Amino acid sequence: MAEFNPRLYFITDSTKYEKDEFLRRVEAALKGGVTLVQLREKERSTREYLELANEVHKLTLKYNVPLIIDDRLDVAMAADTEGVHLGQSDLPVNIARRLFGPDKIIGATAKTVEQALEAYEQGADYLGVGAIYPTTTKVKTILTSTEMLDKICHAVPIPANAIGGLNKDNIDVLKGIPIAGVCVVSAIMKADDPKQAAEELSAAMQDKLEL
Repeated sequence: MAEFNPRLYFITDSTKYEKDEFLRRVEAALKGGVTLVQLREKERSTREYLELANEVHKLTLKYNVPLIIDDRLDVAMAADTEGVHLGQSDLPVNIARRLFGPDKIIGATAKTVEQALEAYEQGADYLGVGAIYPTTTKVKTILTSTEMLDKICHAVPIPANAIGGLNKDNIDVLKGIPIAGVCVVSAIMKADDPKQAAEELSAAMQDKLEL
């Protein structure tokens, strides 16, 4: 199984792209060094989501990077991906763990210390915390302060990632907070060159955050 490393966590957005261009961009991000890929599809039917998951999974397996499915445990199980990410309105982590098995990756969204502790106690492997900045994705976001991010990182022993409007020019706001990594959508997905964008973000993380 591909090694779980949440350092540079790439979340996809296919809404503006034909399938071939979308897959090209995902592969470019993989070539650029993303360490985790989450397929996020809010609008597709279950069957369409599964078909795309199977195609993206072929790419991530080629680069030995785990594929996480957003929200939908059924799609993750059907595509036999390495993981699933669950929001506060999705299946509870403990039920997903029972269905998905002990060796799969389960992530959870947490915006408070209470949510973080609950996810950890139910068996989550990592947390996504944010949004740190407003985002351009079509996802309902509530801004999370860097102070809250810091509290969550110190409250649980599992990795916590910052998410929300982050890019190579603004990640210095996270300096000193013991995050495990950064989650990005637009900074890579919408870049003219996703491979270069991933490389530059990775370099900025090392330089500014020592990650």
